[in-house]
Amino acid sequence: MNFIPVLSFDNYINAHIVFGRLQEEGINCWLKDENTATINPILSNAIGGIKLMVAENDLQKAIQLLEQFNEDRKVKITCPRCGSNNIDLVSTPRKPGNWLSALFGFITFTYSMPVEMVYHCFNCKYEFEPPDEPLANLNN
Repeated sequence: MNFIPVLSFDNYINAHIVFGRLQEEGINCWLKDENTATINPILSNAIGGIKLMVAENDLQKAIQLLEQFNEDRKVKITCPRCGSNNIDLVSTPRKPGNWLSALFGFITFTYSMPVEMVYHCFNCKYEFEPPDEPLANLNN
């Protein structure tokens, strides 16, 4: 059976949430490079992250479900400034903690950098903090 990469993740939590939701729908799938990216996160970008592999015969159904999951998530979160649902979770270089941890990583040669995430509205360009449980939106 041939498996095709459909989506890539930078952390195992989001990967497992989507993986579990697809399995609940009867999609034959698995996570490639999960162990490497989880054990050594520095290599995650080099290997392309954790890849969601879907059986070729389930590909169209999986893509439709992933699009539906993404739309459902976007509808649940609105921009506090303009009320738009055209938002997404992005990393921001504007947080001082990101710059300080990058500098610390450079000085100590660890190169690990925690990244802070914010929601970005693509209509009004406003950025706001995610709710306390941002991944809870994927579970419904």
